[in-house]
This record gives sequence, C-alpha cells and structure tokens, in this order.
Amino acid sequence: DLELHLQRCQQLSVTVLTDHQDMSNTELKTIRDSPAPQQYRIRAKLRTYKPQKLHQSVKLHCSKCNSLQEVPNRDDFDFILRGSASTASNPELHNTSWYESVTWTTQDQREITIHFVKHDEMLPHPEDTLLMIEGGTLKEIWKLSKRFKCVIPVRSTEDDFELLDLSAPFLLQGSVKYYGCKQCSTPKPMKYLSSLAAEQQPSWEPMEIAQVLGIALLQYVFIMKFTLVDETGALNAYLFDH
Repeated sequence: DLELHLQRCQQLSVTVLTDHQDMSNTELKTIRDSPAPQQYRIRAKLRTYKPQKLHQSVKLHCSKCNSLQEVPNRDDFDFILRGSASTASNPELHNTSWYESVTWTTQDQREITIHFVKHDEMLPHPEDTLLMIEGGTLKEIWKLSKRFKCVIPVRSTEDDFELLDLSAPFLLQGSVKYYGCKQCSTPKPMKYLSSLAAEQQPSWEPMEIAQVLGIALLQYVFIMKFTLVDETGALNAYLFDH
C-alpha cells in the first residue's frame, strides 16, 4: 500500500529514495543548482507529499495540448445522462445495415433505446459486442458495461447519433471510463463507427474508436509531489507516470 509506505517513510529519520549503489550521495543544494537532466543518488528526509489521499493522484492527461484535468465524478456523469434523456430517440435511425435497435419503456416510464452493432449482419457474442445507448441511467449503463465489450452513450439528431458532452466518458469498457479532450477533439457522428464494424474481426480498441470518432483520447496518469530535505536545503520531486 503506497499510502502506508509513505507514512512510514515520514516516520524514518533518513530514507534512501533512489538506488544507484555505484554512485556517491549528492547534496540537495548541488542538485538544485545543477542543470537538468542528471542522475543522482541522494539520502534525504521526506518532509511532505501531495496529494494526501492517494485517489486524488489520478488525473487525465492530453498528449496533444499537454493539459491535465481532474477525473469527473459519477455525479457529473449522471447529470449529463439525465440531460440527454430528454432527447427522444429518432425512430428513423433505428435498425440499419450495421446495427440492430431495441426500445423499451422502464417501470418509471423512461424510454431506453440500445443499438447493437452487427458484424456480417449477425450480432456477435456479448463479450465482443459494441452498443450505443440512448436514455440510460448511470446504473443501467454500468450493468451493460459489465456484460458487453463496449458501451457508448449517445443521443439522436435528425440524421445520426452523436456523443454526449465530453465531460462524460465517450466510451465504457468494463469498469474503465474513457474520456476525450474538449480542446483537441472534433467529435464525429456515429456513422463513422461503421468502418470499424466492417472489419473482418473488429477489436473495438479504445484508441481506434477514438480515432474514427475524432476524439483526442485522454490518458489516466498518476502524479505525486514529494518535498525532500537534507542539511543543505529542500527539493521538490514529482512523480508522473501512465
């Protein structure tokens, strides 16, 4: 457990933070005054680390504009889904050559439409199926994402389906939500998915789906800041990794 490990590090008087046994120790003041990049071996105390809660270390990163943003919470997603549910499904878009549509009314009188993407005019096994959903709640979408390979929340327009606000995930696979960069994305209508559906064995990889839909895919990254101290001064160290 990283959080417990960090707490133990703070309790120790001196902690070896890097290995490099063949190198001599370098004072933090020397490192601070030296040009980067360099490689050092240090002995230092861990004064503080941020964020204090480990889950807050996970951010979303865009490799195109190099922006960082917080991972939206479930309430944001739920709010967007409720807003999209006010748009009725367009029946003229149902049942095409590359997807099959099913509509039903829930006990609370909501209408849900699911469009199952076909392959060779057949519906594949659930674990290989991509579907588009209109009008579903957060709970319903989670259930579908556990059974089917890919779930894309959409809403109807006059002549196609479109993605929801990019504050919401544009794709769900199992328990993983995939987001697009608002600044770098140019969302395309769902008809562009038909090119992937026509492949001999569609893999439904998030990167491929994002590319055909004009989405700049955000990556989950892990970021932490450590403040290190020795008798010569203090130094901030940052951890950034996918």
